Amino acid sequence: MKQYDLIVIGAGPAGYVSAIRAAQLGLKTAIAEKNRLGGTCLNRGCIPTKALLHSAQSYASVQEMSALGIEVKDVSYDIQKIHARKREVVKTLTDGVEQLLKANGVDILCGQAKVTAADTVEVEGVCYQTDKILVAAGSYPAKPPIPGLELDGVVTSDDLLEGTPVDYQSLIIIGGGVIGVEMASVYAALGCKVTIVEGMERMVSVLDKEFSQNLKMNFKKKGVDVFLNAKVTSVEKSDEGLTVHFESKGKEQSVSAQGVLVSVGRRPNTAGLFAEECIPEMNRGFLTVDHQYETSIKGIYAVGDAIGGIQLAHKAEAEGLAAVAMMCGREPETNPAYVPSCIYTSPEIASVGITADEAKAQGLDVKKAKYLMTGNGKSIIEGESRGFIKVVFDAKTEKILGIQMMCGRATDLISEFTGAIANGLTRSQLLAGMRPHPSFCEGITEAMEAVEGMSIHSAPVRK
Repeated sequence: MKQYDLIVIGAGPAGYVSAIRAAQLGLKTAIAEKNRLGGTCLNRGCIPTKALLHSAQSYASVQEMSALGIEVKDVSYDIQKIHARKREVVKTLTDGVEQLLKANGVDILCGQAKVTAADTVEVEGVCYQTDKILVAAGSYPAKPPIPGLELDGVVTSDDLLEGTPVDYQSLIIIGGGVIGVEMASVYAALGCKVTIVEGMERMVSVLDKEFSQNLKMNFKKKGVDVFLNAKVTSVEKSDEGLTVHFESKGKEQSVSAQGVLVSVGRRPNTAGLFAEECIPEMNRGFLTVDHQYETSIKGIYAVGDAIGGIQLAHKAEAEGLAAVAMMCGREPETNPAYVPSCIYTSPEIASVGITADEAKAQGLDVKKAKYLMTGNGKSIIEGESRGFIKVVFDAKTEKILGIQMMCGRATDLISEFTGAIANGLTRSQLLAGMRPHPSFCEGITEAMEAVEGMSIHSAPVRK
């Protein structure tokens, strides 16, 4: 029986990153994957979604070029070619993962893995012994018990991103979370009539409520209908294709479309992963872990979607790296507690830390400010002036507590503040660095200056 120091189950972002780092730190490592290397993120999640978004938003941008003095005629798109490019992007990255694993000496075990003991993993009938096991099994799209979700034409994000491409002319999205609003952005940009049916009082409910308000306004301008506080009761076949019935504001309503995308969250891939005699403690299928990511069974660790919390690839990677570092007696380089949230709509949305409302609920005395990007030159040039940046600082120490952005390149800009919060930087320290002109990041300076009523490119706040 082959012996390893560590076997990682799942080759998504958390898994393959952890396996490579373990090998770099001298552990004899293997990784088991039942599908394709790269997991959900690379194959049917973050990467293919962003590839589709890039194509769709590029197509939409061409439609608006006359405002820039550029005349383009007879523009069209080919959904097959858009998806073909998406597959090329995915293959480039997944091939790269395989090469990296092999280059670092990580053995790749292809097939369904099962933990049969605290020191044994079985893959396709072959048993491997190991000192430690790291579960990074990921998650899958949830389907609530709503009548009609089994009908043809009702898909999940996995189906949509991996299945046969469909050139939707109309699409209903059940769920207004991150996946829902990003897919709405894709299809609305291609001219599809999109309807979002969300059960909560706002879209992307885990973020600042102003994001949802602005998202709804932006979607309305693009012809996307949004129903909030809407409880879906059933889906049925109709002349238009499919009809979704729901209750909203005390009324029964319905909307019809060619297809329906169910996007209401994800469930952990932990069912059947453990033999009956060695099942760690779980909560609703999510593995329970301690501060070192060890489960209730010594030697078995877990990270990423398998343990719950915010289901983001970069959060899963950070947890995986932290877990491996602590296995090897090292301190983690990255603190997984500070997780930036990013949504790739137009404009982009990003946030990290706490909001002013959350600070108030915690009894913190804060300074806060908001800067509208209508005064930002780069935003005006690129047609993304309908955005804002909000900052929250501790009133006494002036350490930054949180930032929320809805503007161009927000998903890139947020990294500056993830590091700033993790390192306890103050407002004056953040203002010490000069930001280039013209750039989106100038808005950050303006927001921080606005804390003291000193923003240059915005009108003074009336007292």
